[in-house]
Amino acid sequence: MPSLAPGRPCPICRKPASEPHRPFCSQRCKDVDLHRWLSGVYAVPAVEAEEDELGLAEPEDAPPLGRRSPADGT
Repeated sequence: MPSLAPGRPCPICRKPASEPHRPFCSQRCKDVDLHRWLSGVYAVPAVEAEEDELGLAEPEDAPPLGRRSPADGT
C-alpha cells in the first residue's frame, strides 16, 4: 500500500495524521468517519438501471413460476 504524502491532514479534524491511525489522527476520528458511513452521511453515487437494460424479462413474457410442462417428465 503506498504511503500517504508527509503532512497530509486527517480528513475529519485536519490535524496531522498519525501512523497507527492513518489516514486519521486518532481512534476518535476513525470512529467519527465510520459512524458517518454507517449512518448514511457518506454515500457512493449510483445510477439505477432500467429492467430492460439488465436483460430481465417482462412479467407477461416470463414463464409462470412453479409450473412444469409435460415434456419435463413430471
